[in-house]
Amino acid sequence: MFSRELKKGSTELLILALLEPRPRHGYELGKLIETRSGGRLRLRVGSLYPILCRLEERSLITGRWVEKPGERRRRFYRLTAKGRHMLAEQRGVWQEFIGAVNQILGGEHA
Repeated sequence: MFSRELKKGSTELLILALLEPRPRHGYELGKLIETRSGGRLRLRVGSLYPILCRLEERSLITGRWVEKPGERRRRFYRLTAKGRHMLAEQRGVWQEFIGAVNQILGGEHA
């Protein structure tokens, strides 16, 4: 498991990236993060839904309730145009950050 501080700064970016291809509900987002990270990243429900609310308040995502016969009602979230723009911007920032960290970690020893 990674430290909470390390995860804290990247969770919004992960959620936006997972919503890029299609709308998803909260439980699915949490499971995808866990699965795609090989179990190294896990979000508790108590952490995930406040993040989704913050993203929605900032108009980066929008949610709507969907009811299907025989299933419980779920809130599906999708990326907004503003969210797509933010995701593209943050991907670039993330790549620069990773590059800088890798230069320091793998750099020459003085």
